[in-house]
Amino acid sequence: MAEDRNLILAFESSCDETSVAVIENGNRILSNIVATQIKSHKRFGGVVPEVASRHHIEQITYCIDDALCEANIGYDDLDAVAVTYGPGLVGSLLVGVTAAKTVAYAHDLPLVPVNHMAGHIYAARFAGELHFPALALLVSGGHTELVYLSGPYDFKIIGETRDDACGEAYDKVGRVLGLTYPAGKQIDEMAHKGQDTFHFPRAMEKEDNFDFSFSGLKSAFINTVHHADQIGEKLDENDLAASFQQSVIDVLAEKTVRCLKEFPVRQLILAGGVAANQGLRKRLDEELRAFDGVELIKAPLRLCGDNAAMIGAAGYEAYRAGIRGGLDLNADPSLEFEWISEMS
Repeated sequence: MAEDRNLILAFESSCDETSVAVIENGNRILSNIVATQIKSHKRFGGVVPEVASRHHIEQITYCIDDALCEANIGYDDLDAVAVTYGPGLVGSLLVGVTAAKTVAYAHDLPLVPVNHMAGHIYAARFAGELHFPALALLVSGGHTELVYLSGPYDFKIIGETRDDACGEAYDKVGRVLGLTYPAGKQIDEMAHKGQDTFHFPRAMEKEDNFDFSFSGLKSAFINTVHHADQIGEKLDENDLAASFQQSVIDVLAEKTVRCLKEFPVRQLILAGGVAANQGLRKRLDEELRAFDGVELIKAPLRLCGDNAAMIGAAGYEAYRAGIRGGLDLNADPSLEFEWISEMS
């Protein structure tokens, strides 16, 4: 066991990235191996669960070896094993969970189960210290949530999407525009070349809650494009992208600002795959100028997507909190944070 280093071997396999990392003291990356499957899923326009599972099986042992080698450590140096056990694709999750349990059992190491969404939030730990209470805007391919953290590793949902997640909407709109999967980065780049000329709806923007909805926006976008195709009208794709993205950013920013007014915090954490969106980052920078004493901390761009380093950071906090899993740990594809109750 490593002394005063707290070395965590972390596993992430919730979707289409196989990743293994070694993290020291929750904030230093010794290795972060990521085997992506994007090329395999591009031709399908999205992730195919069975294909993803098979790739994880093929890559997991190579990722373990590479992570330990790059970190220049052996199993005897480790303090614990952390693993994503949900949410995600059940077949993909099971590969990582099985590998982590095997390593933990074979080398008599504590097994630490980690919520994938906690990992996204703790990716911001590599950008700086987290100060509590904090609010996290969590925007990814499968989730759009506002999460309140009263302290380390204490998560409560304040609001979430009622239908499509933000990232899902980006990918569906990308398919209509003929973009390859994943489409988020391409739409962001196109949006900076266009103007918000279509003024798509801002669903639930003014409703008295902190929930989101992107299904209506997606439908409005698709209907606009299909109608133009039917009458032979050529629409500016950059303006379409800009109009779509402006609607998304307006809703995310509006709800977040209202949440900050109701829940006093020291930090706003921006995390998840869509946190790499430059338009969203710029908008939140502007909005936070009105909040004295609230720091905006963003997950590093390289860690916004799925990776094991973020699981190691979250796993370190869970390890310190005494959270442990047994050899009966199973994948939980529908795992969620608890909803917040009345503020004390």
